Amino acid sequence: MSIRSFTIAIPQATLDDLRERLARTRWPDEVEGAGWDYGTNLNYLKSLVAYWQHQYNWRTHEAKLNQFAHFKVDLDGLGIHLIHECGKGPHPLPIILTHGWPDSFYRFHKIIPMLTDPASYGGSPLDSFDVIVPSIPGFGFSDVVRKPGWTAQQTAEVWARLMSEVLGYRRFAAAGGDWGSSVTRSLALAHPDLLVGIHLTDVGYAVHGQPSDLTSAEQHYLSTLQQWFMQQGAYAMIQGSKPQTLAYGLNDSPAGLASWLVEKFRAWSDCDGGVEQRFTKDELLTNIMIYWVTETVNSAARLYYEENMHASELPQRIEVPVGVAIFPKDNVLPPREWAERSLRVEHWTEMPRGGHFAALEEPELLAEDLRAFFRPFRAVSTRQG
Repeated sequence: MSIRSFTIAIPQATLDDLRERLARTRWPDEVEGAGWDYGTNLNYLKSLVAYWQHQYNWRTHEAKLNQFAHFKVDLDGLGIHLIHECGKGPHPLPIILTHGWPDSFYRFHKIIPMLTDPASYGGSPLDSFDVIVPSIPGFGFSDVVRKPGWTAQQTAEVWARLMSEVLGYRRFAAAGGDWGSSVTRSLALAHPDLLVGIHLTDVGYAVHGQPSDLTSAEQHYLSTLQQWFMQQGAYAMIQGSKPQTLAYGLNDSPAGLASWLVEKFRAWSDCDGGVEQRFTKDELLTNIMIYWVTETVNSAARLYYEENMHASELPQRIEVPVGVAIFPKDNVLPPREWAERSLRVEHWTEMPRGGHFAALEEPELLAEDLRAFFRPFRAVSTRQG
């Protein structure tokens, strides 16, 4: 087990190759008036790719990312990339933030300073956090797992060791969305003794057993969820059944990769159909670049397959305190009673705006909710020794 500082430094040859591939993009056709109904709009993607080829500067964003304190940890031969930023307050609470798909550790780049240094954003230094943002194995700069069977539960076990054995925290907070919610919930089930509480923007789509006493709100939620997966869930079916087949195209074509990822940023965010009302081209492309330069689109998609094939149902109710923030333009919004079947919900916030990518879309709202939920737990000693 070892930890070392890490600097993002992409070889220039990788960037030159990317620019050449962008220039050689072979565009498909599109029916008249398609908009986004058939998938990623052709004119929009052409404009994004042109900007990527001629104006986007990876080195600028690489330098900004390197302003954070990056590390690489070797845990039994598996290299885990993480950001570890210490809080600027008298007693920072350690918190591990876990991203999802189709985002990356970049999901949290806006919120990290808000949590470590709340006083600079109108808050109190008493609410500061030590912020740990790892990349899930197979995503970004963490190592790829090449043996089958790696699920969110395995990632949770790595997080437990990272926080307690490597970084030395006796107890800590955890939060996440998308796959980050699955990892965080798995961590709470397996290691409740390590956690002061967890915060989620996704509560999960299933509960243990087959409840027969569903409320009307829960029945509506499950019906809406089923409709959503029928209309919007093709990506999950492909990644959950044949990710290798998909990967050949996405790993070879940057335009194809951009199309696959940016369509979800548009569909899942509070953007009213205009993806750049929420994200700049540079933000979209920096997230895409993390997949491209690390060639992890296949290993990231493979998590869907592994969960389908190997994940077990959550065996019991989570009893650590849970805070939930629901953003109105997320995919399908659960009622509180659904969450309470599996979670010990002590804090529930229905946000005025924002979507699936809360930390990117509404970092101020999410940061304040994290501060408010975890404030009562700060009396707990968190550092070993």
